[in-house]
Amino acid sequence: MNNPKRIPYGMMNFVALREENCYYVDKTRFVEEIEHANMYFFYIRPRRFGKSLTLSMLRHYYDVNEADKFETWFKGLYIGEHPTPLHNSYLVLYFNFSVVNGEISSYRESMDSYCNTVFTSFCEKYSRLLPEDALIKLKEKKGAVEQLYCVCDLCDKAGQSLYLFIDEYDHFTNTILSEVARQDDYASETHGTGYLRSFYNAVKSGTDSSIKRVFLTGVSPVTMDDLTTGFNIGTNYSLDSRFNEMTGFTEVEVRAMLQEYSEYYDYNHSIDELIQVMKPWYDNYCFAKESYGKTTMYNSNMVLYFMDKYLNNGCVIPEDMLEENIRIDYNKLRMLIRKDKNFTHDASVIQDLVTCGFVVGELKAGFPAERICEPGNFISLLYYFGLVTIAGTYRGKTRFVIPNEVVREQVFKYLLDTYDENGLSVDVRKHDGLEEGLAYDGNWKSYFQNISDTIYLFSSQRDKQKGESFVHGFTLAMTCQNQFYRPVSEYPNQEGYADIFLLPLLDIYKDIQHSYVVELKYVKSNASEAEIEVKTHDAEKQVCKYAETEMVRLGARSTHLHRIVIVYRGVEMVVCKEL
Repeated sequence: MNNPKRIPYGMMNFVALREENCYYVDKTRFVEEIEHANMYFFYIRPRRFGKSLTLSMLRHYYDVNEADKFETWFKGLYIGEHPTPLHNSYLVLYFNFSVVNGEISSYRESMDSYCNTVFTSFCEKYSRLLPEDALIKLKEKKGAVEQLYCVCDLCDKAGQSLYLFIDEYDHFTNTILSEVARQDDYASETHGTGYLRSFYNAVKSGTDSSIKRVFLTGVSPVTMDDLTTGFNIGTNYSLDSRFNEMTGFTEVEVRAMLQEYSEYYDYNHSIDELIQVMKPWYDNYCFAKESYGKTTMYNSNMVLYFMDKYLNNGCVIPEDMLEENIRIDYNKLRMLIRKDKNFTHDASVIQDLVTCGFVVGELKAGFPAERICEPGNFISLLYYFGLVTIAGTYRGKTRFVIPNEVVREQVFKYLLDTYDENGLSVDVRKHDGLEEGLAYDGNWKSYFQNISDTIYLFSSQRDKQKGESFVHGFTLAMTCQNQFYRPVSEYPNQEGYADIFLLPLLDIYKDIQHSYVVELKYVKSNASEAEIEVKTHDAEKQVCKYAETEMVRLGARSTHLHRIVIVYRGVEMVVCKEL
């Protein structure tokens, strides 16, 4: 039997994948769709979703200098068996703007230096197809903008067609906009005669001569909207159902991968069991309204992380379902989503998302940076970052939810960090001990009492933090950080908050003894004892009903299931009991 293919975790180079015998989920069928689309293709997806690998595959497919490698790299793939007439027919100009320093003080210098390297390499690589003095002409030009005009002119004179690829076109945006004080710097670069705008003006000009196709990727539509008149010929295909599955993995693709490796490794779990473990953590992205209810997408990078850990650790479920690089990426996004200036109020988009389970709005294809704070645009920004995904409609508007547990952990961590920055700090060591007691000793009362004490102490110092959303949001955020459980919330309707099932992570911590269903109710601070009694009675009925659902019974497995009722009057927990 041959050796198993290498898991390409963290790899973004298509050629390296093919030459190093790595597992490759074949997405090459989308080459045909891209060719049938408009010539200037704009594509946004969240970080670590396979964009760079897709772009790498396209570059090598179209490169005129790599025609002799076509069979080696594409044999056995869809496009290798069904090549289009355009394969290996372009001079490829590729930029990865993530390597350009986004600091405004050195941005132009860094961009000029990087682009000079790219243009010089381009002229050397294609010297046989360009005028003999191409490199000399290039060196006479100063700066990225002038050199781009020069390269386009050289290719045009030589009768050559250019395919321009730009990865992370919005890197500058994400760096600058992470600091509110630098909004003016951003505007100066993307408007009027700004340098970034001038660069895309040069791209647009090049489409009149040698640039025949353009493929841009990034994580946000903000920059492209601000550069509209600089590059107003691109078509945004990010929300097009034809490309819903172009990056990321479908469940069919994940199952095929699991099946292949099962022939080489002695799994401790069935394929269905592994899907059941991965699905709530990595699945449930939808990138087109028309695709909702048909196909959901897994984060490809996280699936490869899981496979790498599982196969190389005796086929044991990894203790940490979230890789550290993802945490780092989301920490970067935290600075951007601070645009939600009303975060500490009940009207906050993020707090509504946490406590209600969903938000509604219209998905925008683009919007300028200065209008990020508008609720509709902010929801769209969260969507493009992968922090929410499409989940149908509600009263005629698009419904958005947190897609999975990887994202939920980051959103709730962001919520806790924001509270912490406003004075709501948690004794981490104490709470860690309470989490252990909750899981192994059934000590639930002190766990929820600690949350209640923190809420009460903080709200006594902050007048604005006394609402229902705050109480529910903080409680949910705290339970989400519990390493032993995956909180599952059911949102039956828009009226009232959800039951919470603390689903024990028995695949990781096999000796957990206790699980919990919790019904949390809220009444205003001036509510009477009679009102509290009514709420308590309602909570008792709901938690008993929830405890009997198939999802809870199957999830609790052999653990002792506790049915907990909690009622807050304002910020004071007045009921905390087990049925």
